[in-house]
Amino acid sequence: MTLDAAPGIVAVALVTVATLAIGTWGLRFSRTTSDFFVASRSVNPRLNATAIGGEYLSAASFLGVAGLLLTFGADMLWYPVGWTAGYLVLLVLVAAPLRRSGAYTLPDFAEARLGSQGVRRLCSLLVVAIGWLYLFPQFQGAGLTLRATVGAPAWLGPLIVGAIVLAGVTSGGMRSITFVQAFQYWLKLTALLLPAAVLLAVWAGDGRPRAAVHDAAWSLPLADGGGQGLYLTYSLIAATFLGTMGLPHVVVRFYTNPDGGAARRTTLVVLALLGLFYLVPPVYGALGRVYADDLEGRSDVLVLELPRLMVDGGPGHVLTGLVVAGAFAAFLSTSSGLAIAVAGVLSQDVVGRRGRLDGVAAFRLAAVVAVAVPCVVAVGLPDVSVARAVGLAFAVAASTFCPLLLLGIWWRRLTDVGAVLGLVVGFVGSGTAVVWTLADGGGSGWGAALLTQPAAWSVPLAFAAMVLGSLATPQRVPAHTGRFLVRLHAPEALPLQR
Repeated sequence: MTLDAAPGIVAVALVTVATLAIGTWGLRFSRTTSDFFVASRSVNPRLNATAIGGEYLSAASFLGVAGLLLTFGADMLWYPVGWTAGYLVLLVLVAAPLRRSGAYTLPDFAEARLGSQGVRRLCSLLVVAIGWLYLFPQFQGAGLTLRATVGAPAWLGPLIVGAIVLAGVTSGGMRSITFVQAFQYWLKLTALLLPAAVLLAVWAGDGRPRAAVHDAAWSLPLADGGGQGLYLTYSLIAATFLGTMGLPHVVVRFYTNPDGGAARRTTLVVLALLGLFYLVPPVYGALGRVYADDLEGRSDVLVLELPRLMVDGGPGHVLTGLVVAGAFAAFLSTSSGLAIAVAGVLSQDVVGRRGRLDGVAAFRLAAVVAVAVPCVVAVGLPDVSVARAVGLAFAVAASTFCPLLLLGIWWRRLTDVGAVLGLVVGFVGSGTAVVWTLADGGGSGWGAALLTQPAAWSVPLAFAAMVLGSLATPQRVPAHTGRFLVRLHAPEALPLQR
């Protein structure tokens, strides 16, 4: 083991041991199917918010934001702004009603609201597709991290993360993972914040000219982007603001709160935790413009490389080990949340319904499938930008589940036909962009811009299709719609006729 590789190996080992130890400790709280799916709906707001922060701050947050700022400049600040502000939309419009619905998963909500097995099955497919699209960059980021810090082959990272995630998810489910993710939030924040403070002190004291940035336009929003740059910015805002509520691993967390009021309090704390974290990655992006110009084409590893570039000897290795620990925690926490969300749907709608397994056994088998598929894809496609892949997952979520949730919660005339039409239109539109991007679609001009960031047109199309399809089929409004909406919007303290 070389000196350069030692920090990464030690960091990965320590994070792995801590994750498994906390997960094992949480096993004593996981006994029932409800524990595995939603922690028996008994997680208090502060713990739940910290766990949400742990799973939401993914590879794109830890590695991707700094890399995007290094490459493309200040416009990329819309990623962390949007990822945080999405929770504000969630707080105002969705959090409490969604918890009051009593559902375990998004397909559960869709079936309860519209009384349609067809809508449920379509939602199940979309949950799996979005979950896998989001899991893919987590595994890919693990490969990048191990390759950059210890020289390991790119396929090793996905396999290690996949194995650890499976161990945690299959042993204790949501109840166990909640404690792990809460710990990993504070680890990630510390792993970014402490090195950033040291690096800023080094930068302030090294006498290097502050004008070392080669292209000053990198700090100007929309610099020379013109009309296409403006479109890309607005489309990115739409995807991140509206996509948060449609992410399966985000939504399932609100089912773990005791009631709607706790769901709102959870969201407020999440906003504070995310805002605190996202103050730090831009520091790495800015310092990278001064110290890391040779990372062209490898911007995703900026956070991992910068400590060694700026600090020599043992202190540099210690800082590198710390950021590697944070990065590895990011992959584990987000992958765990996504695996639970996808496994919950697969176990209910595929494994559990078609087989003879009980709830927990079906969940465990589904978790293996949920993790294995994106792990294989990450090994086969190692060069897709981490933040770009996550951005596409947000665009798909914004184009499908955002219209379904908003209209399902706030518009009584929604029908199953309208829901299916909107989901299909939104998924086809945003899915085309995903295929184009993963196939390494290049080019410039408006065609490339529309496919790079599809949310600005795919989200309105999905809303329009859902509304028009519902207005065209008024006879299919479920008879129980009024009662269900009262359940969503009435305070829990108000006694209702059930």
